[in-house]
Amino acid sequence: MMVKVNIPEIFAEDVFTDAVMQQRLPKSVYKQFKKSIEDGKDLDLATADVIANEIREWAIEKGATHFAHLFQPLTGVTAEKQDSFITAPKADGSVMTAFSGKELIKGEPDGSSFPSGGLRATFEARGYTVWDTTSSVFVRHDAGGTTLLIPTAFYSYNGEALDQKAPLLRSMQVISDSSIKLLRLFGNTTAKRVAPSVGAEQEYFLVDEKKFQQRKDLIYAGRTLFGAPAPKGQELDDHYFGTIRQRVAGFMKNINEELWKVGVTSKTQHNEVAPAQHEIAPIYANANVAVDQNQVVMQTLKRVACQHDMKCLLHEKPFAGVNGSGKHNNWSLVTDKGENLLEPGSTPHENKQFLLVLASIIKAVDKYAGLLRESAADPGNDHRLGANEAPPAIISIFLGSQLEDIINQYIENGSASTSIAGGVLTTGSTALKDISKDATDRNRTSPFAFTGNKFEFRMVGSRDSIASPNIVLNTIVAEAFDEASERLAKASDFDAEVDALIAEYAKAHSRVIFNGDGYAEEWVKEAEKRGLPNLKSYVDATEVLESEEVVALFDKYGVLSPTELKAREEVKYENYAKVIHIEALTMIDMAAKQIIPAVIKYTKSLADTVIAVKEAGSDASVQADSLAEVSELLKAAKAALVTLKEVTAQASEQEEGKVQARFYNDVVFKAMGELRAPVDQLELIVDKEAWPMPSYGDLMFEV
Repeated sequence: MMVKVNIPEIFAEDVFTDAVMQQRLPKSVYKQFKKSIEDGKDLDLATADVIANEIREWAIEKGATHFAHLFQPLTGVTAEKQDSFITAPKADGSVMTAFSGKELIKGEPDGSSFPSGGLRATFEARGYTVWDTTSSVFVRHDAGGTTLLIPTAFYSYNGEALDQKAPLLRSMQVISDSSIKLLRLFGNTTAKRVAPSVGAEQEYFLVDEKKFQQRKDLIYAGRTLFGAPAPKGQELDDHYFGTIRQRVAGFMKNINEELWKVGVTSKTQHNEVAPAQHEIAPIYANANVAVDQNQVVMQTLKRVACQHDMKCLLHEKPFAGVNGSGKHNNWSLVTDKGENLLEPGSTPHENKQFLLVLASIIKAVDKYAGLLRESAADPGNDHRLGANEAPPAIISIFLGSQLEDIINQYIENGSASTSIAGGVLTTGSTALKDISKDATDRNRTSPFAFTGNKFEFRMVGSRDSIASPNIVLNTIVAEAFDEASERLAKASDFDAEVDALIAEYAKAHSRVIFNGDGYAEEWVKEAEKRGLPNLKSYVDATEVLESEEVVALFDKYGVLSPTELKAREEVKYENYAKVIHIEALTMIDMAAKQIIPAVIKYTKSLADTVIAVKEAGSDASVQADSLAEVSELLKAAKAALVTLKEVTAQASEQEEGKVQARFYNDVVFKAMGELRAPVDQLELIVDKEAWPMPSYGDLMFEV
């Protein structure tokens, strides 16, 4: 029997929300807490003790036995160390529970056991997690019980950021300060803060757990390292927005309920383009909260999938030949009064503040195109960007016909006098109403597209944290705003200077604007003519972090010190090398222990058949041809396996860092492809019963 769900009743029931705070905390404590956030000042320990005690009581009422600081180290996933609420037993043997303000504010995980890029040596273990008071604490119910989770930032003993949250919060302060400075020049005296508003559309695959467990590549690498295409893929476009299978629908129902309870505004769900691929999207939130909640979404997808005897695949390219998974990062800037700086209005050519904001963003994206591309760099994303599907590895901006026309007017005339109107869509049926249509179409092939009142950055990988692209966007746009504000503050004629800046930025940076088909090969050639960077690989993109311009940018705004940035660069190279090393070893293991032995056994069966048919006096040419074809491919696979073993061993001997990452990218990855090719051909020939693992068809269509 279907249990009815009342969304308002369950929404955020497991979150220590602002409303819960007001209800449970003394008024003076609540005011002191809110003031500390507004003023950006430390919370005194006495106030923290009162808050911690109320949080403990609330959490225990929810069934919590443990608490943990939830942080986001440079591993790409979250981390937590759980402690129970119990205190030391009393003399009579009884025990009490306690939770202090100090425990709420500060934790102490091992700083040297997480990627640090050399910031922490093995013997230097101390690190600190610090409570992020702008992101609500909540409880999580799972098989291990109920745990109170406290969102935190993660720092080394010396104060360097070892995570994603610390630089994100810094960048949010930077973009707020720069935006307010610009707004003041336009006469806005009421706004106190500007925050990036972010929404992350999360794509993922679901496969049957039993089939998953039969694929070592899915277990170790998160993607299929071998696999011939199924007879049917996504070519009929019938899966996209299609009827959701009942098993998946039950999973989605549970996902929504779990997310609503912890305050995630799960809004949209649908089948994606590839078979077994789906998407979930929330309503937009403050960037910091959106980043935290997206981590919760990914964790919840994986946890609930297991409860339904499925596995959730978040890799960017789990299956070759069909669409991979991305995460669209929708970004805009909103004041504390609710004004969206990217809202063009009905006559955008007259909205000078919007146009200067837009022109500044165009300038920032063009100037730091390589850095923005790097913010979406992930080993799995190399299979998507610039490869089998869009968006390409080339950063470009889609504005749509209306805004592009206004920009062109500025380029040609130094100002704009008209805006293209939307018009009406005539349905041609009396049963349907004619509807008004937007002035601009959408462009799903653009990596950075304006979509009404926000920019959609479509490059981010499905398993990546969205912190990195938002750190970059906040910082590069802040610089552009500051440069515009500096000019405007000195202008004798403000309006004329605004027009001059828009025209100047439009002329200097229009090369990054492209409204056409980002999938087309012609665009790659055109982008090269325009001088736009095309960083096709993770390693190519990571090199951007070495540039003096990027180092100076982050240092100037205090988002990442040169030391912190260098550490992240080293972590990225190390991560790439380790990922490809694991994939190579997995391929070697699968080929040597599963695939080649299975094919040898199959060739024996074919050889026995050839002999039996000949002895029976019949023509055995078909069987002999099959045996010859399989044997030839088997020989090729064996030779490729030997080569992969050799180059993988050579990779381990390379100098760690960029040199080793480059070797894995240029040599090992190529050898992996050369082993895969004959194996995938063998899968199309060898009897299904003899093949040692589930096929693409089994994985994608039997869910």
